[in-house]
Amino acid sequence: MKTAKSRRTLELPDGCVDALRDHKAEQMRMRQEAGDSWNELGLVFCTRHGSALDAAKVRRSFRLIASAAGLNPKEWTPRELRHSFVSLLSSSGVTIEEIAHLVGHGSTSVTERV
Repeated sequence: MKTAKSRRTLELPDGCVDALRDHKAEQMRMRQEAGDSWNELGLVFCTRHGSALDAAKVRRSFRLIASAAGLNPKEWTPRELRHSFVSLLSSSGVTIEEIAHLVGHGSTSVTERV
């Protein structure tokens, strides 16, 4: 469970906002289709019945997507995306303090190790 300190507002590109709106509409359709079997947990990403996603299934799906994109699925993980995000920000000249804030690190030393 995330702590109150780990929660923060993020500015998202318009394309991400559009994708999330589309996803929300699809989730509403799934909720109606599931009817009484819908498990309302307030999750943004969930199963077709509203319950939490299984981490192993998420990793398996991620590997399939990575393969379809022409990437080596053994080299790319959801965690690797986070590390790549930090590296790209750093190489773009974003300060280490701002990067630490964006990714929720308590100190810049953690960010520097990444």
